[in-house]
Amino acid sequence: MTRRLAAVFAHPDDDTYGVAGTVALHASSGIEVSVVLATSGDAGRILDPSLATRATLGAVREAEDRASWAEIGVKPAFHFLRYPDCGLNGVPEEELAERLIGLLADARPDVVITFGPEGVTGHDDHVTIGRVATLAFHRARERSGDRSGFHRLLYVALPQSDMDRWNELLREHGMDPVDPTQPFMPQGVADETIAVVVDCSPVYKQKIEALRQHKTQGELEDVPFELWPEVVGREAFVMAWPDRGPGDPVLSDVFEGLPGA
Repeated sequence: MTRRLAAVFAHPDDDTYGVAGTVALHASSGIEVSVVLATSGDAGRILDPSLATRATLGAVREAEDRASWAEIGVKPAFHFLRYPDCGLNGVPEEELAERLIGLLADARPDVVITFGPEGVTGHDDHVTIGRVATLAFHRARERSGDRSGFHRLLYVALPQSDMDRWNELLREHGMDPVDPTQPFMPQGVADETIAVVVDCSPVYKQKIEALRQHKTQGELEDVPFELWPEVVGREAFVMAWPDRGPGDPVLSDVFEGLPGA
């Protein structure tokens, strides 16, 4: 059975960090992926001036995102909305929501994955796309009636225990721990809110190669090589819909428990 997943994020590389490992685990068994990126990341860094200029960065980052998914072995349906990078909260919410609703209605994903209220790093674009994608998911689900899809809405998240472990490892390597109060720094969420934890260790090398395709951003360059598996070895998610019941087990896959699983 081919599963359908929609990844709705703000910038090229958000999708790679958030769901590439999960998708890689399903690449051989059949998965259809829709990637919706609200901006093209044109306000991002340019690690090497030979890779892009400020004028070309958006197009370059879109190409990098396509290359990252080629490393995973999946060719998603890409939707680059090309709103202003670092300006997504200035886009009329209804306009953005209706665009997302149309794309989700066409894709009819089993699972939609986006950012939660903390946006992983607190970035305004992350917070905005997560809020509007949540609105769009529910409207698209309601409008779909009896059509298939829209079984689950998940938020990419970092369990606080993982953040604590990560900071321990950084200290052991003589590096400063992550300070979540600083701009664009990772923020953990309470472990009890985590509903899905995917073990991506079998495909972590693929995910690393996918991240390396975002060459303008220099992903993982500040992380010691031996710690890379710690960064990409798991993907965790909060269940935004449907509600979890008390004592519900933590799932090991984003599709686990869905009809036909």
